[in-house]
Amino acid sequence: MADANWDDLQLFYQVAEQGGLSAAAAGTGLSAPTIGRRMLALERALGRSLFIRSQQGYRLAHDGQILLERVRVMRQAADGIADWHGDAFALPLVSIATEPWLAPFVAESIAAIRSPSDAFRLCVKTADADLDMTFRAADVAVLGVEPVSGNLAKRRSVTFRYAVYRSRALAGAADLPWISVGTESARSNSDRFVFENHESQILTWTGEARLVETLVQAGAGRGVLPVFAGDANPAIEREGDIIAALDHPLWIVANDDDRRRPEVRLVIDRVAELFSRHAARFLG
Repeated sequence: MADANWDDLQLFYQVAEQGGLSAAAAGTGLSAPTIGRRMLALERALGRSLFIRSQQGYRLAHDGQILLERVRVMRQAADGIADWHGDAFALPLVSIATEPWLAPFVAESIAAIRSPSDAFRLCVKTADADLDMTFRAADVAVLGVEPVSGNLAKRRSVTFRYAVYRSRALAGAADLPWISVGTESARSNSDRFVFENHESQILTWTGEARLVETLVQAGAGRGVLPVFAGDANPAIEREGDIIAALDHPLWIVANDDDRRRPEVRLVIDRVAELFSRHAARFLG
């Protein structure tokens, strides 16, 4: 049945259900001769006689009855797919990609970004190192590095700051070893800070920057963390001053064409307001 296309099978269903060409023509808008030619072509494609033709109309032959039952099953499956598709895409989707450290913060603040009455769906994800907003890897992104190319709209947000932290259980310990992000995983100046300045004292490293906080809390040593995360963790404490050389702004970014979509514009404004409201937390 490789040569029997779905349109012809649908037309066959109409002829079979309506009992003839004239009734099928009234329901489909095609002429009776056109339908007759297509039914003859379908029979030839299948190598089976589907109808018994007479002056009283078209009656289903034995093979036609078998095909009708199978087409009914196919129509039910097609209707199910259409319902499934309609349920999934009834509302537009806005995706937000953020730096790994920010994903939990955005997820926790989801009520400030989308309200129950908003007519759009939301996807929150972590921005990969190769995130490309030019090719719409996300509708909105919150990034620690300003994109310098592409058809992008950019809005400067809060300042992101860093400091060294240790476990409170090790408050009196001296000469703690360092915890670092592995060189193969480093994406930012903060990721590279430890191995660029304390390489000989590194005893623990990780390929996931967010695991540095867990390792610090576990007492594996000292490590560099964003102050908005480190200061909020009661099990660890800041060691020394903020590392001013690592300060950088966050950027809210969108494709310049997509930002004109009402739901994307609304999400951008709400994300900007969310970060502005928590600016002091990011400053430490």
